[in-house]
Amino acid sequence: MNVDDVVLNFTPGTLMILNVVLGLIMLGIALDTAPRDFRVVAKHPKPFAIAIGAQLVLLPAVTFLLTLVLPVTPSMALGMILVACCPPGNISQVLTHRSGGNVALSVSMTAVGNLLYIVAMPLSIAFWGSLHPTARLLLHEVALNPWTMLLEIFLIIGLPFAVGLLLRAKFPRFAARVQPFVKWFSLIALVGFIVGALVGNWAVFLSVIGVVLAVVALHDAVALALGYGTAVLGGLGTRERKAITFEVGIRNAGLGLGLVFAFFGGLGGMAVVAGWWGIWDIVAGLILAGLWARHTKRRTGSVTGDATPHAHRTTGTTASEARP
Repeated sequence: MNVDDVVLNFTPGTLMILNVVLGLIMLGIALDTAPRDFRVVAKHPKPFAIAIGAQLVLLPAVTFLLTLVLPVTPSMALGMILVACCPPGNISQVLTHRSGGNVALSVSMTAVGNLLYIVAMPLSIAFWGSLHPTARLLLHEVALNPWTMLLEIFLIIGLPFAVGLLLRAKFPRFAARVQPFVKWFSLIALVGFIVGALVGNWAVFLSVIGVVLAVVALHDAVALALGYGTAVLGGLGTRERKAITFEVGIRNAGLGLGLVFAFFGGLGGMAVVAGWWGIWDIVAGLILAGLWARHTKRRTGSVTGDATPHAHRTTGTTASEARP
């Protein structure tokens, strides 16, 4: 059986629960987002402009080209496009910290990026998917209307995100107490959905896993390289380069996988690409962050590359940060 023929079906009641889980994921992200995260971007717009350009324009465009040259099925191609159009993942902040990058910038970029992606994600998926010679047929089959998807994403994802921001701003102590519970509960619930979907079609996924492993590894490497390359071309310092590398290379594939079930009829190729991406980008990110920190510390004596111990708390670019 071809992976494009696999459809992971859910009952209306199950899909309703899934939508609640997706809402809880965004609520948990917003509860961990402070108003100052947005002010940092306003004070230092250049790194954010570079990162958002790489995420919204370059990554989907390069991904589109990859789907044309790599041996992927239409649903796998659409899965790659979906992942490229997903918002940044919060694990990027952990990886930025581990590598000695600018954590404050990473937090701010993720916060503002998630807000922008509420509108940008459905429009970007529809745009790039409709250009693809084979994947666009799948969009017609699932009858994807980008404006309807935008409205549903606002209700399912945008509204909980706004509620979370409001709670964090007005009741910070309450937000801090409930955020870990919301975060882990939604994560466990989403994993349960994923496991249930994969178990029923395990033989099909095993038949394409070899191609998926290679494709996702290459796709993720390209995404990380795009982040680093754009930061270098933008003249940013070493710590900003690290932050933007992970901001572009780490996507919220778990959210993307939920969208596969909610909006794309549970297409098998999309599910297996998004599912493996969510695992691999964490593995690849940890490896890169560890190697990066070791290399920088060996050359400068500090994982941040700075002579001053507290320099990592700022978002500006200094001469010491420009060292490789």
